[in-house]
Amino acid sequence: MRLGLALGYWGRGPSADHAPLAQEAERLGYHSVWTAESWGSDAFTPLTWIAARTSRIRLGTAVAQMAARSPTTTAMHALTLDHLSGGRMMLGLGLSGPQVVEGWYGRPFPKSPLTATREYVDVIRQVLRREGPVELEGRFHAHPYRGADGTGLGKALKPITHPLRAELPVLLGAEGPKNIAQTTRIADGWLPLYWSPTRPQAYEASLTDLPEGFLVAPMARAHVCDDVAEGLLPVKAMLGFYIGGMGHAARNFHADLMARMGYEEEARQIQELFLAGRREEAVLAVPDAFADEISLVGPRERIAERLELWRKGPVTDLLVLSPDPHTLRVLAELNS
Repeated sequence: MRLGLALGYWGRGPSADHAPLAQEAERLGYHSVWTAESWGSDAFTPLTWIAARTSRIRLGTAVAQMAARSPTTTAMHALTLDHLSGGRMMLGLGLSGPQVVEGWYGRPFPKSPLTATREYVDVIRQVLRREGPVELEGRFHAHPYRGADGTGLGKALKPITHPLRAELPVLLGAEGPKNIAQTTRIADGWLPLYWSPTRPQAYEASLTDLPEGFLVAPMARAHVCDDVAEGLLPVKAMLGFYIGGMGHAARNFHADLMARMGYEEEARQIQELFLAGRREEAVLAVPDAFADEISLVGPRERIAERLELWRKGPVTDLLVLSPDPHTLRVLAELNS
């Protein structure tokens, strides 16, 4: 199991620690570093900044939102950064949810998310392989565009720039069982949002017969500390926000996932509290047990013991979310 550094997306502004953390992760032998986006900073610009300050570590987006760009635009970002970094790019994509897609990006959430995702990946593969002009008679991502509101003058084009790697890895952030199953067929890897090494049954049906070399790369917050309960507070704050606020009360993929993992009643309670404006109570309502099983928190000996559970499953890459160089160093030592 390889280690990656997950930096996430910016809050109020850029973090001065991100580039030094990536450099330290590279020095420690981490395989990859990952950036993200929500409705603020983008994923590709910080990754380019990091690429210029490192030399070996792989560079991934976990995740770049599909609604933010047409698939050809995303492919242009990926092939450009792959060239500039000497072939280190890994493209992680996510569909997001209706609240973000329609509220922030101002476009309709696809009525068939599986089809939209499949078409998006198809177009990106065509660009990267550069075997001919990009053509797809798609429902969501037709190339050329032939809609009634267009001119009808669109021409199928092949990228001017020759991509460095035709098979640049494409990973998908998927949560629903059907979406995960499709991911194993059309992508090179999967980016789980929550992963519990003690609940393999939560994903078992979707992960049968994984292709050789398929990546399973979950993100986990990590913190080496003496007080486990205190160390879990940032995990609970993140869960409270995602489960309570990252989606509509009637359609929240994160809450649905928590429910499938055995915490249905707690997920609905968190949602109710958060949407009622009682955010602190929503965070406190996150069960310590759930926060604990999807993270690596506590003294070194405890983390060492729990790390063994992660190694026993299908996880190929553990993406460590931690702003603490000491924690990164401890995990590197334990995983060596």
